[in-house]
Amino acid sequence: MNNHQQHPAKNKPRVVVVMPAYNVASVVKKAIESLPPNAIDEIFVVDDGSHDGTAEAARAAGATVITHPKNRGYGGAQKSGYLAAIASEADAVVLVHGDNQYDPSYAPEFIRKILEDGCDIVAGTRMVLGDALKNNMPVWKYYPIRATTLIQNLMLGTKITDYHDGYRAYSGSFLKSVPFDMLSNRFDFDFDMMIQGVVYQAKIGEVPHPTRYSDENSQLPFGKAVACQLTIFKSAFKFLLHRMGLNQAPIYRKARRSQ
Repeated sequence: MNNHQQHPAKNKPRVVVVMPAYNVASVVKKAIESLPPNAIDEIFVVDDGSHDGTAEAARAAGATVITHPKNRGYGGAQKSGYLAAIASEADAVVLVHGDNQYDPSYAPEFIRKILEDGCDIVAGTRMVLGDALKNNMPVWKYYPIRATTLIQNLMLGTKITDYHDGYRAYSGSFLKSVPFDMLSNRFDFDFDMMIQGVVYQAKIGEVPHPTRYSDENSQLPFGKAVACQLTIFKSAFKFLLHRMGLNQAPIYRKARRSQ
């Protein structure tokens, strides 16, 4: 894919952050203020049905807030954020979690991969620096992440080192092209986007960053994590069948996102 043409009226590329946020009033300000101000043009916080003052805290910290009256899910929050990013003519869009689980200060590395290296998708990875277990990633997550990432790479033909890292970035041109509005509203949305990257022959890069596991971060309970993995493998298998010509699925055909 790799078609990064800057808007002719712009003097420099426009960079925005999309930050899904659900009941994170106590930490969202910290996440916003940890973003390098000179690197980001606008921060879209998607308050996904919070009832603890998350929207007010984000707005007070200087973010543009998109409010969902009811919770639409992790993927649903991203969709609203990406639509806002597209409307703002963003050239690079960084996904940063509102619970501060992923260090926002690494955002410039993701931006550089988009704007300088020409990547369409940039995935964060906690597996390269070797500190995942040292920084309190539960053993019951670490080894399944390594195993499922290996299997998912084999199924999709990719070389990602951490399929379950939620730190991501996308080029504006990629978001304009893919039908992300038709993808999952839940935690498997990130994997669905990676499948779209394969469909659209996107250039994929990675950025290593430290692992963060603390009481202030939101974590999927074991049962939900297992359910999410099962859904992901179902999507991967469906894509495999499509690619083999055994079960054609419209979502895996190149087509512009519905307007």
